[in-house]
Amino acid sequence: MVEPQMTNSFVDLLGIQSGDVVAFVGGGGKSTLVLETGRELASAGRSVVMATTTKMGVDQIPDWAAVCQTAAEVEAALAAGRPVYLLHRAEKAKVIGVDPDLVDAVAATTRATVLIEADGSRGKPFKAPANHEPVIPTSVTLVVVVVGADALARPIGETVHRPERVAALTRLSITDAVTPEAVGAVVGHPAGGRHNAPSGARLMLALTKVEPHHSDAVARIRAALAPDIELVPINSR
Repeated sequence: MVEPQMTNSFVDLLGIQSGDVVAFVGGGGKSTLVLETGRELASAGRSVVMATTTKMGVDQIPDWAAVCQTAAEVEAALAAGRPVYLLHRAEKAKVIGVDPDLVDAVAATTRATVLIEADGSRGKPFKAPANHEPVIPTSVTLVVVVVGADALARPIGETVHRPERVAALTRLSITDAVTPEAVGAVVGHPAGGRHNAPSGARLMLALTKVEPHHSDAVARIRAALAPDIELVPINSR
């Protein structure tokens, strides 16, 4: 059986502490995790800065946060007790991600918890990064690799972003199905979930959209993961 979730809090499930700088990478669902975790922190009265180092839709900017573009704006908003969304600029329907150095500066000068969407997946639930991905600031203390359980048992070529890279890392064909072992292999690979992760950062797999019938798959993924990678199953909500 998939172990029951004793809490509905993303903050608790992911073990996020005050002052953590968290990068969310991998498959679809990153925006939801960033925004819902940010909302939880803000509701608890904790300082939080959300950001993206990649591109995303303007409609994903939360209307309950102060939109900032500089470290000075961030400090002023936090001092006023407001949660922050940090970006470089909005361009038509897209948000252009912030420079990682600015995230590092904000992390160094505030006590806020920082949550970063650091990767793109075009809505696919599973991916392996290209050489230039993900864009992770050096201050990051926790890398959360997001994989949707709905990728399991479906052909790599249909359900994966950058399927040729997943195939190469797993020695599978793009016509083969995504297996639990393939997920474990990609997440733990230096060119997969570990790619561009800062030295010393904790690594976690957030397996989202988990249903009761995924019990065996969750156990197989856990067995395939390296010992330093924690698996957090997140049930469908």
